[in-house]
Amino acid sequence: MKTSIKRLVTIVLALVMVLSLAACGNGKGGSGGGSDLAAENWSYDTANYYSDSEKVYNDILGGYNEYYQKALQSDNVSERYALEAIAEAKLLDSAIMLPLSTRGGQYAISRAVPRTINSTLWGNDSDRFHNAVVATEFVKPADRDAIKAKWAELAGTGTFEAWVKQYMTDNGYELKDTYTIPYNTDPQTWDGLATYRAADSEAIVNTVDGLLEYDMENVQQPALATSFEANEDNTVFTFHIRQGAKWSDSQGREVADVTADDFVAGMQHLMDVQGGLEGLAGDDGVKIVNAQAYIDGEITDFSEVGVKAVDDYTLEYTLEEPCVWFTTLLGYNPFFPLCRSYYESQGGKFGADFVDDDTYLYGKDPDHLAYCGPYLVSNFTEKNTIVFEANPNYWNAANVGIKTLTWMFNDGSDDLKSYNDAKKGTIDGANLNTSAVEAAKKDGLFDEFAYISDTDATSFVAFFNVMRNQFCNFNDASVGVSTKTVEEAEAYNQAMQNIHFRHALATSLDRGSYNAQSVGEDLKFNNLRNSYTPANFVSLPEEVTVQINGEDVTFPAGTKYGEIVQAQLDADGFEVTVWDPKADNGLGSGDGFDGWYNPEYAKSELATAIEELKADGLEITKDNPIVIEIPYPGNVEQYKNRANVCKQSIEKTFDGLVEVRLLDCVDEEGWYYAGYYPDYGYEMNADFMDVSGWGPDYGDPQTYLATMTGAPGGMVKSCGIY
Repeated sequence: MKTSIKRLVTIVLALVMVLSLAACGNGKGGSGGGSDLAAENWSYDTANYYSDSEKVYNDILGGYNEYYQKALQSDNVSERYALEAIAEAKLLDSAIMLPLSTRGGQYAISRAVPRTINSTLWGNDSDRFHNAVVATEFVKPADRDAIKAKWAELAGTGTFEAWVKQYMTDNGYELKDTYTIPYNTDPQTWDGLATYRAADSEAIVNTVDGLLEYDMENVQQPALATSFEANEDNTVFTFHIRQGAKWSDSQGREVADVTADDFVAGMQHLMDVQGGLEGLAGDDGVKIVNAQAYIDGEITDFSEVGVKAVDDYTLEYTLEEPCVWFTTLLGYNPFFPLCRSYYESQGGKFGADFVDDDTYLYGKDPDHLAYCGPYLVSNFTEKNTIVFEANPNYWNAANVGIKTLTWMFNDGSDDLKSYNDAKKGTIDGANLNTSAVEAAKKDGLFDEFAYISDTDATSFVAFFNVMRNQFCNFNDASVGVSTKTVEEAEAYNQAMQNIHFRHALATSLDRGSYNAQSVGEDLKFNNLRNSYTPANFVSLPEEVTVQINGEDVTFPAGTKYGEIVQAQLDADGFEVTVWDPKADNGLGSGDGFDGWYNPEYAKSELATAIEELKADGLEITKDNPIVIEIPYPGNVEQYKNRANVCKQSIEKTFDGLVEVRLLDCVDEEGWYYAGYYPDYGYEMNADFMDVSGWGPDYGDPQTYLATMTGAPGGMVKSCGIY
């Protein structure tokens, strides 16, 4: 397993401080008695953190990683998909994560016209709003249905945008050139090459263009590249850069021309800063020649990496092996350009000279950023407002439909704020939680304007921390303070090494009741997801035979990804359902039902775990239960209610053998620092964390599976590993 040297150095340096941070006893103790969880009492050997991570990873996720690596070696697409599905089954069977839901599938009202914002399932382009069509009043459900039906007819013809604008006008709607939406997390950086967090990239993507961009018909169009060609085996891709495109500063002043070298500079910076997505250029992605070697520090001369500016307007990528989905990545932030001269003017350096010190200003805020996209950021007031104004120097300025894009902060503490703001016109749409549904019905808006939003490919999951080493928030020791004793912490960590205990925990949560706290009782199953990669994400282009537990199994062409995942889970005896052939009106789906909640199976698995753990010296009784801590933001009612459902459901299933304690992190920021902002597993301050998920970067299941490999920067950190 290859691991970044720079990341390793960071870990080693950070671990010097961990012992004083990790154990934050508050003197409260816990129901199990014993010593308070204070720094002087906590015995975990942080000096061995990395080696312990490797051992735990191999013990728990070794089977997943074995099949994942086999999939990467296959040059047959159907075999690759089948092996990825088997790897996913092994991942789910490890019960280190619990799929929860996807975006959408809930009541909403909106002035944005459906299908006028890109709906491709991967990458960043669905967060670009410059071509959105927005009305001055809410769009009625009947019109939404008609528009979506016409989109299905016209997609790929290049005529939908003109048609939908005419349709809206003919049906009495007035269109506008502003769009205002709510948001709940400020970007932590404005450098799109230095982050893997959606909260950052969703804002940044509106300030920079990539080589290609998916339009509202989900067709990839030229952006900063006017054309490209690939060689016969899809290992060399040559792009012709748009001449006349400009870089601007935040004041709209031109600073440079966009050239091929900007993409070379961007790729090197991605690998220097190592913000978490650099692997997409290396072994976890498209395998650009020598990219992984540069990331790992095995080579230091970036000219040896397969990204070349042949001349000012010709860019060439050379891959180590064929990659037919390479172009699906090109609107995503790891492949963004970087204005080399502006970056250096802000203290930026390349290679071994890169350092994030006080002289380094690039991307720290929108005023230290070079723009080549449709918008400049004219106002960024933290936890208040982000305003994007049309960039006058943008190469396609004449076709930017939304001239002002505004984000309005909402911390979620008021269940009715988004609804009330949408009703007043302060924002242009809102998802309707249970409180908002009742308010909309009372106001007469529900029947006239409410619709059920589309689901997408984002998978929100709960992660189980299998080697917890943090007992307060790493940024603020007064937030999220654990109530566990040392003995309770040690018992939990030991129990989580047992697969039957993890199976029991993963199948003990009534996910429907959990989800109802956000979307309402009548829609509680609507956006439930039962796998990490959506079950319908890909299907086999041709028949393939693979081995499942040593036996040859043939899957015909057209078999959905989720069907193969289910076949492996059934063979392994893990009693969960991730694929239902009768779902979605008989078309089959992995969404829309609760295939995990199985309290009888959970009790049986816990009984097995208790026997095995007793043999290892850990007794679990009602007087000595396993204590699980779940953080939540106390100021957000629906999240507070969800946490309480977790407590009630798990404790009811296990009848006193497992105790759930809820940690109030005060607000969403405290909650994010408990389990979203940490960069390393040892910073994760939770046993069960339901604050994050993953959206696909490109059109292959690898985009999900690669996040759970044993290296820093992925989602596996959410399980306390690496």
